Amino acid sequence: MFMGEYNHTVDVKGRLIVPSRFREQLGEEFVITKGLDGCLFVYDNTEWKALEEKLHALPLTNANARKVTRFFLAGATACEVDKQGRILLPAVLREFAGIEKEAVLVGVGSRIEIWSKDTWNKMNTYDDMEEIAESMEGLGI
Repeated sequence: MFMGEYNHTVDVKGRLIVPSRFREQLGEEFVITKGLDGCLFVYDNTEWKALEEKLHALPLTNANARKVTRFFLAGATACEVDKQGRILLPAVLREFAGIEKEAVLVGVGSRIEIWSKDTWNKMNTYDDMEEIAESMEGLGI
């Protein structure tokens, strides 16, 4: 299970340090793709395979299913960590998430999210957390 929040900078070549706790769980190779809410999703190979299978099972005749499949698979790239603990974030993914210099890596259970620091700070104020928590009651939380 991935958890925690880490702030790092992206260097001029687009490389980002992956926290050692995350690296231990991700293994030598993993997948990064476009995520929801304007961030990137990072999956270890086991979780990625499970997502791929779910996407593959969606009906080809459903336009939304095709769109979701394209969104996750077209933006996906396999990554490896270098000897300094960094990954190369492809320019297309950095652009999608608005990541220029500062990034936030967040463990959210089965995946890691990578956010631009500005977007993370705007999206995650938690001012309405009491209200949100109440609305989650019906979901068993």
